[in-house]
Amino acid sequence: MNIIENLNWRYATKKMNGEIVPEEKLKIILEAIRLAPSSSGLQPFRVFVISNKELQEKIKPIAMGQSQITDASHLLVFANWDGYSEEKIATVFAETLAERGLPANTMDDYRTNLWGMYSQLPKEWHQHHAAKQAYIAMGIGMVAAAEQKVDATPMEGFDPTGLDALLGLEEKGLKSAAILALGYRDTANDWLVNMKKVRTPENEFFIEM
Repeated sequence: MNIIENLNWRYATKKMNGEIVPEEKLKIILEAIRLAPSSSGLQPFRVFVISNKELQEKIKPIAMGQSQITDASHLLVFANWDGYSEEKIATVFAETLAERGLPANTMDDYRTNLWGMYSQLPKEWHQHHAAKQAYIAMGIGMVAAAEQKVDATPMEGFDPTGLDALLGLEEKGLKSAAILALGYRDTANDWLVNMKKVRTPENEFFIEM
């Protein structure tokens, strides 16, 4: 199937059947997420891969009792940095240059200018900007999941403070941004499974200038 067919196949699954996603498919989805682009290549977020059923049960009440939390094979929790810092940026740049076999000072001007801009902005901006990078990766993960014929439900319906506390994110300098439930649709019990996909028509959605 091509990408358009895959995207027409996927939908925000409302009821999953508990079937486990094979490891080889999960690895492809996770690698697609890892390869996603991010601003200045910083990847200012981490992804928690949760398959522990006891932990999923603890997350469920934090996520408004949504059944996908426990019926999913895996939960991916996207957690963004709680703020940028000169040290964090320097670490990423140093690792990048080392991997590319370039001198350590190759990107000093870029790094200095970047932190010079970020350092003037409030922490709320930092968190929002980092979360947007996580969302880019989550979108790519959903496309990869569709290609693997794995259902993926993006979820914002949860108490971030509660989830942060449960996963100990504050101590890690992270804040939960979104959850992506991976699994397989329960075709007998999901009211949305056979509904027509509805999107804004092309002539209204795209504005050519």
